[in-house]
Amino acid sequence: MGIESAGFEGALISFSLIIAIGAQNAFVIRQGLSNNHVFLVCSICAFSDAALICFGVFGFGEFLSNSENIAIFIKWMAISFLILYAIIRFKAAIEGNSLDVGGKYDTISVKKTAIITFGFTWLNPHVYLDTTVLLGTASLQFHGDDKIAFAIGAVCSSFIFFYSLGFGARRLAPVLKTEKAWKLIDLVIGFVMLWIAIGIYGS
Repeated sequence: MGIESAGFEGALISFSLIIAIGAQNAFVIRQGLSNNHVFLVCSICAFSDAALICFGVFGFGEFLSNSENIAIFIKWMAISFLILYAIIRFKAAIEGNSLDVGGKYDTISVKKTAIITFGFTWLNPHVYLDTTVLLGTASLQFHGDDKIAFAIGAVCSSFIFFYSLGFGARRLAPVLKTEKAWKLIDLVIGFVMLWIAIGIYGS
C-alpha cells in the first residue's frame, strides 16, 4: 500500500472516530457559537489528539507488534468493538439523532475554558480507546514510511475537524441539530467502522 493510501486511511479512520456526537464536540460548538476562546479550545483538542494518536501508533502499536499474543487479543477486541459500534450507529440512524448545543452561552475566562477543555479531552475514556487502542491497532498493517503517513493523516484529520467545528459552528449548528443530517452521518460512520474492522482483520 502506498504512502498516499496509508495517509488517507489514517485520516478517514480518525475522522470517523472523532465525528461521533460527544460532550467534547458539543463544547467546541458552544464555544464557536459564543465566539469564546475558540482558537484556544480547538488548539487544545487538536494537539491533545495529535499526542494521543502518536502514542497510539508509535507506542501502543509498536508494543502490539512485538507481543504477538497480546496483539491477537487486542485485535479481536478492537474488531468486536468496531462491529458493536457500527451496530449502535446504524441503530441511531434508524431511531433518529441530533446534537443539543443549547441556546444560552455564558462567557468564561481563558483559565476556566482551558481547564474545561482539558477535562473534556483527557478525562474522556473514549478518547483513549479511539486514538490509542483503535488507531494503534489499525496501524499494525503499516510499516516504515506508510505508518508515518498513517499517523500524519490521522493527525491532520483531527486538526481539520476541530478547527472547522469551532470556527464553522455558526454555519454547522443548524445542520447538526437536524435528525436527517445525523441519520446520514451515523450511516456513514457505521459503514466506515465495518470497513475498519475488515481492515484490521486482514492485517
